[in-house]
Amino acid sequence: MAVIFRPWTNRLPQMVAIAGPALLGAVVFGFWYWGSPKFLEMGYGPAQPVPYSHKLHAGDLALDCRYCHNTVERAAHAAVPPTATCMNCHKTVLKDSSRLGLVRSSAETGAPIEWVRVHKLPDFVFFNHSAHLAAGVGCVSCHGRVDQMPVVHVAKPLGMAWCLECHRDPGPSLRPVAEVTNMSWDAATAGYDPAKDPARKRPVNPPTQCDGCHR
Repeated sequence: MAVIFRPWTNRLPQMVAIAGPALLGAVVFGFWYWGSPKFLEMGYGPAQPVPYSHKLHAGDLALDCRYCHNTVERAAHAAVPPTATCMNCHKTVLKDSSRLGLVRSSAETGAPIEWVRVHKLPDFVFFNHSAHLAAGVGCVSCHGRVDQMPVVHVAKPLGMAWCLECHRDPGPSLRPVAEVTNMSWDAATAGYDPAKDPARKRPVNPPTQCDGCHR
């Protein structure tokens, strides 16, 4: 009678018992690590319909973030500025530039500029800009050094694990409320201690339970 199973096949059950969990663990780790926002979203910086440079406006010209994103202190969302905000300056500054043709057209027709959204959280996540700014979390903590970006890109993971790290230990991300839009402000250099800030009326206690962000 022909031999169907060779002697080495007797070790198959042991091999499967060892290799199976190892392979499963590798697959799970791969999805967890390389499938995270750090790899899928960080660096995303789409081209915009108008080549707007935050490095020029927020950096070189030192425009405050709130001049354009004027709802950030009182609403959940940071508003995209209307064309009228752009025209406050550009009706006299570079008013004939070909790069601003779409801005002038929008101002004349009332048709909004279709800016491409860069930072987007899933629909099942609730995030309130005003609450974070009121607590003294600077724009740079979540958006990076926007004042150094000719083209804005995603600089932080913005994933749940990353957010929870800050919620569990918010101290390192806090600064005086007056400095929330100051991109170059540094807590270590300033010697800032949130617990000793007389302007703080109550301690910061961000939620870590599920319904804090998933409502």
